[in-house]
Amino acid sequence: MRRSTRLAMIAGLCVLAVSVALLRWTGPSPAGEPKAPSRLCVVWSSGDPGVAKNVCLMYAHNAKRRGWFDEVHLIVWGPSDKLLTENQELQDEVKAMQASGVVVEACLACAKNYGVVDALKGLGVDVKFMGEPLSQRLKGDWKVLTF
Repeated sequence: MRRSTRLAMIAGLCVLAVSVALLRWTGPSPAGEPKAPSRLCVVWSSGDPGVAKNVCLMYAHNAKRRGWFDEVHLIVWGPSDKLLTENQELQDEVKAMQASGVVVEACLACAKNYGVVDALKGLGVDVKFMGEPLSQRLKGDWKVLTF
């Protein structure tokens, strides 16, 4: 009798564990339902070339190339506007990023303050007012990282 009681208790616990697991399981997405893309917005505001080369641009580029995120945007903001126009090595990296599919944007207000609007546009950077787009990304489903 004790053995059958133990077996019944074990069976009951197994049923309970499976029931809890099933209640928590959301199941697979319905066929054909699109998955929202993962999105990363990197705000590059540092005027330090070492931060740009060894942290900011390296991470943003790899995030796109290695598929860590489906969509990657780089916002050049503030002192980085000027730095990018003066540093050929960083320009080359940004061009490689663009070729990999990273969208590169710059703040128009900052670019005007530094006198580099045309130089940034010449690098293929989308120069526009960035306050509203960044605010929408912060409120939305984007991951935002700032350097």
